[in-house]
Amino acid sequence: MRRRTVLAAPFALALATPALAQGKPVKIALIADRTGPLEAYAKQMWVGFRMGLEYATKGSNMVAGRKIEIIEKDSQTKPDVGRSLLAEAYGDDNVDVAIGGTSSAVALAMLPVAQEYKKVLIVDGAVADSITGDKWNKYIFRVDRNSMMDAISNALSIGKPGVSIAVLAQDYAFGRDGVAAFRTALAPTGAKIVHEEYAPPTTSDFTAPAQRIFDALAKESGEKILFVLWAGADPMGKLAALNPERLGIKLSTGGNILPGLKAYKSIPGLQGMQGATYYYYEIPKNPINDWFVAEHMKRFSEPPDFFTCNGMVTGLGLVAVLEKSKGVAEADTLIAAMEGLAFDSPKGKIKFRAEDHQALQSMFGFKIDNTTDKAWGVPVATREFTIDDMPIPITNKR
Repeated sequence: MRRRTVLAAPFALALATPALAQGKPVKIALIADRTGPLEAYAKQMWVGFRMGLEYATKGSNMVAGRKIEIIEKDSQTKPDVGRSLLAEAYGDDNVDVAIGGTSSAVALAMLPVAQEYKKVLIVDGAVADSITGDKWNKYIFRVDRNSMMDAISNALSIGKPGVSIAVLAQDYAFGRDGVAAFRTALAPTGAKIVHEEYAPPTTSDFTAPAQRIFDALAKESGEKILFVLWAGADPMGKLAALNPERLGIKLSTGGNILPGLKAYKSIPGLQGMQGATYYYYEIPKNPINDWFVAEHMKRFSEPPDFFTCNGMVTGLGLVAVLEKSKGVAEADTLIAAMEGLAFDSPKGKIKFRAEDHQALQSMFGFKIDNTTDKAWGVPVATREFTIDDMPIPITNKR
């Protein structure tokens, strides 16, 4: 009788432990650049993330019997602040998963912290290739596109034999990784980059770098394009004011948030401008995007934007992995569940590549139409660039 009692006690404890763990909240740190030059992106991401959780959990904010608890922190677009806040989240707040890194510089500062604490960090917003490349570690996942996806989709949109391209980019990881990727992506198209110009992210007067670009393109024959790779305050209006058309130079850039697209409306030189974007609310056609657009319009009287979609995708992905892990939020279990995981989103199918944890996804070619009754230049879809269209290299050191 005594022997049966001794055996039953551990068995009862084993049954109780999963139930206790199941009821404990999953703690998530949401760290974004809510102040600084990228605050518009971060604020959109916060809204979209909550909408993603709402859609995926049918409004319960519960997954596998566990409530999702969110701790919000502002990294202020400062790498040292982002690094400190992530350490605080893992160490003091004891979060299970962290999400953040709107700026590539902030995200890169955060990567070693995830490795030190051996906890998952989902990068949302930052696109520098090095995040899932040479700076990567196994605790890092990126739900966003990377610089190479931007590069290949834009290269396929504007690149062709005889085209000469000059690039203006920000002088930090986002800009330099982006230009390196763009150069590689353009090579098969027959187009060539003839000049690269890097400027501080805080630049407000583009006269000098633009003149150097104009001088470089003046030496070329055939079609000439100034491609702009910029995050934050959009320089397209200031560049258009320098009248590059007089020199036969067209402007081009990737996707933008709606405030930036509103500026395009008043710039005649941007009518018909081509590029590729991560998201514009009228382009994808699927039930999740239908719900997303309708609900966002109902709540905010405006459509969801570029980074609102980014956050939505992150929320959907988080729930998908917790469903697959049956609510277990320990790092190794989450990593195993996320590698190769595919889930649906407002922009279509998303899949985390097992080798480097980069989320593979479609991008969308567009042509700007300034003639509609909307208050912004409309990116009219020209083509979807699928995962198969974009052979994204694996560059980590796994």
